[in-house]
Amino acid sequence: MRAVSTVETAVTTSPWTVHTEGLQVRAGRHLAVDGLDLTLTTGVHGLLGPNGAGKTTLMRALATVLTPSGGRLTLLGHPVDGRSDLRPVRRALGYLPQHFGFYPRFTVREFVGYMAWLKEMPKAAIPAAVQRSIDRVGLTAKADARLKTLSGGMLRRAGIAQAIVNDPRILLLDEPTVGLDPEQRLDFRELLRDLGTDSCVLVSTHLVEDVAAACTDVVLMNEGRLVWRGTPEVLTAQGDEGHAGDSRAERGYSAILRQHRAEATR
Repeated sequence: MRAVSTVETAVTTSPWTVHTEGLQVRAGRHLAVDGLDLTLTTGVHGLLGPNGAGKTTLMRALATVLTPSGGRLTLLGHPVDGRSDLRPVRRALGYLPQHFGFYPRFTVREFVGYMAWLKEMPKAAIPAAVQRSIDRVGLTAKADARLKTLSGGMLRRAGIAQAIVNDPRILLLDEPTVGLDPEQRLDFRELLRDLGTDSCVLVSTHLVEDVAAACTDVVLMNEGRLVWRGTPEVLTAQGDEGHAGDSRAERGYSAILRQHRAEATR
C-alpha cells in the first residue's frame, strides 16, 4: 500500500478549496492576472469577462499549468509556488482546456482511460470510473468510437468525461459548451449542478445564460482583476428590459461591465 504523504493529508483535510491573494500570472510578457483576491469552495462558480480579461490564464494557473509570478495561490490547502510537489494536488484536479489535444485513433474509452492513468488513479478502479464518466456525459453509445470520427460537440463531451473521471475536488472547465447543441447544453447544466454538490467547479464561458442557469456564484473579471461577484439572481437583476432576443442575465452582465469601465475612467 502506498504511504500517504503529509501533503496529501493537507489536500484531503483542507477547509478551503481555491484561495488567492494578490495573485499575478503572466501570459508571455503580458500580466494577464493582476492582483486577484479570490476564494472558492464547494459549488458551481461561473467565470465571466470579455476577451482578454485573463480568464483562461487564471484557469491555467489554477490547473497548475502556469506558475504564479506574484502573490499567493493555494489549492486544497497546498501552496502553488513553483517549488512544491504538485502531484497530490493534480490527482485531485479535473481540467478541460479551451483547446485540448488528443490522439485521433484512440477510442473515447481509451482516451478517458489514458487520462485516468495520467492522473495516477488506482489501476483496478479505472475501468468502472471511465464507464461512469462516459455515461454521465451522454457518450455511452460512442464509447468505442474513435475520436477522429466524432463531431465537435461529441469531442467536447469526451473532454468533459476525462476531466471528471477522477471525481476531482476541483474541476476547471474552460468554454465547456462550445459545440454543444441546445439540448446537450441543458443536460450539461444538470451535470454541473450535480458535480457542484461535492466539488468546487469553476466554469469559464462567454455564454452568460449557462452561468445564470447552472451556477450558484458569478465571478466577473476585466483586465486581469476581479470587478464584480454575486449570485446569478443579482446579476440578472442588473439588466433592464432591453431588446427582444436579449436575456436579462446578458444585459445585467453588460451593465456591470459598463459601470466598471465608467468608474475606471474617472
